[in-house]
Amino acid sequence: MFDIEEELKKLPAQPGVYIMHDKRDEIIYVGKAISLKNRVRQYFQSSRNKTAKIEQMVSRIARFEYIITDSELEALVLECNLIKEHRPKYNTMLKDDKAYPYIKVTVTEDFPRVQFARLMKKDKNKYFGPYTSAGAVKDTIDLIHKIYKIRTCSRSLPKDIGKDRPCLNYHIKQCDAPCQGGISKEAYGENIAQALEFLNGHYEKVLSMLEEKMMLASSEMDFEKAIEYRELLTSVKQVAQKQKITSSSMQDRDIIALARDEEDAVVQVFFVREGKLIGREHFHMAVATAENAAQLLSEFIKQFYAGTPFLPRELWVQAEPEDSEVICRWLSARKGQKVRIVAPKKGEKERLVELAQKNAQLVLSQDKEKIKREELRTLGAMNQIGSWLGMERVRRVEAFDISNISGYESVGSMVVYEDGKPKRNDYRKFKIRTVTGANDYASMREVLLRRFGHGLEEKSRLQKDGIDQEMGSFTRFPDLLMMDGGKGQVNIALEVLKELQLEIPVCGMVKDDNHRTRGLYYQNVEVPIDRHSEGFRLITRIQDEAHRFAIEYHRSLRGKSQVRSLLDDIPGIGAARRRALMRHFKSLEAIKAAEVEELAQAPGMNRLAAKNVYDFFRTEETQKKQAIIQ
Repeated sequence: MFDIEEELKKLPAQPGVYIMHDKRDEIIYVGKAISLKNRVRQYFQSSRNKTAKIEQMVSRIARFEYIITDSELEALVLECNLIKEHRPKYNTMLKDDKAYPYIKVTVTEDFPRVQFARLMKKDKNKYFGPYTSAGAVKDTIDLIHKIYKIRTCSRSLPKDIGKDRPCLNYHIKQCDAPCQGGISKEAYGENIAQALEFLNGHYEKVLSMLEEKMMLASSEMDFEKAIEYRELLTSVKQVAQKQKITSSSMQDRDIIALARDEEDAVVQVFFVREGKLIGREHFHMAVATAENAAQLLSEFIKQFYAGTPFLPRELWVQAEPEDSEVICRWLSARKGQKVRIVAPKKGEKERLVELAQKNAQLVLSQDKEKIKREELRTLGAMNQIGSWLGMERVRRVEAFDISNISGYESVGSMVVYEDGKPKRNDYRKFKIRTVTGANDYASMREVLLRRFGHGLEEKSRLQKDGIDQEMGSFTRFPDLLMMDGGKGQVNIALEVLKELQLEIPVCGMVKDDNHRTRGLYYQNVEVPIDRHSEGFRLITRIQDEAHRFAIEYHRSLRGKSQVRSLLDDIPGIGAARRRALMRHFKSLEAIKAAEVEELAQAPGMNRLAAKNVYDFFRTEETQKKQAIIQ
């Protein structure tokens, strides 16, 4: 038995990491401390002012453990690793897990390439970024290839020069074919040097060069070439316009600010490289035990910069974290040069941080509105359906549908909606076994008996084994059954439930003359519904989904049986000959129309097998089967 009071007395006054566990031994919080003794004891002191969330966390602590480190810096690194691995419930967590793209120039090669890269490696190549838009990176790389005629192939040059023919890029004049010796290493190196200048934001040379070429082509009446240069010129100008100057110091820095409410926070980051704003991005955080902006920013910086390979020289922040000094030491060690955290108080720097904060607030408010709209569309719609039927709570709905063509390959579908959203992992499909012909009522009876019969059997088995009944695939029963039909379908469902001694409300989706839902049939009464409401829209989505899922399953069975019944049933035709026939004739219609001599010419066929195929397609039974399928 873990005695918290006794274990608190044993805590050392040394730096380290502490780990809180709940009664199920799950890690619910990880923190670091300069003095483990002082920090951990604070959680259990009633006199200390604690937020409601910290109080809630402390009430769930069943035991704690700790790891001693030599310094606070070591504790911070260990804390970051443990949080990333365990994602504890009460740590303020970064929800986003984004990898930002880079542009990589393989300067270690004799004929370098310009490539898209997700990671920045220590491989002596040149990297530019990170960028916030993968699309913009690809557009920029394409532009560089066109302007400077950089190769895109993966050939090892100069070793492979002359071994293969040049690719399409050479023929459309977007590459000088270094693979054929079409350009010297020195001349190609000049193109790469210009591409590097372009990536460093020096656009003046390329703009004047393209403008000069455009005017020359125009004066020589080569208007096609002039248009090509004009389009390239426009593309370069668009890239140049996005690189707006934000600072005259030409430093790499990230500008970070946040907006928050009780449950969530949005952190806005402006990425500035060499004094140019190259992009911005926002990140969502689940607010757990963090009490103020400084603590939230501390958690964000540790989690975000632990996962990104590029580190700027400066971080401008809305509020300086309490552990700013140790974070700076950690970031500096990772970068290999000094990294500063600055909380600007006046002038241009403060205005930029305020701008980031306003953007964060805007994203937070927009997201809240989006969440409200989504809740109205899902939870609100489900509650509306419940109110129409006089039910207090409707969380899980199951809907069923039957699909067949003239009784051929009848199938049933079951779709599940929870809190107004489809729960596709719980969808089930049934191939009708006991019913022949087009009998939707009997087919529905079979589907419901199998669905709830499996559920009851599974519940009983799990109960005997002492396993949580919610673990079964059929054990979760709905709060409401929705049948794709009126009184008849509802009565079938009620009969099955009575037979199985289950009490589950059942309603039918009643259609009008245009096959659109006009109301719900419930307890022998047609309940009118508002056709302009979210509840009506949800009913329509559920009905359409049940229908789609049934038809999709039926179509897949029809496709399989078409090949199986018309080829695999032929004597002497196995899987290999079936595939050979389909490859040779391309379609079943062509096989059916072929003469014996033509069939015998297919790979793997002989005259006896060909005669079997020919005769098979001309029997009365086969023709009937084919008519049903079609």
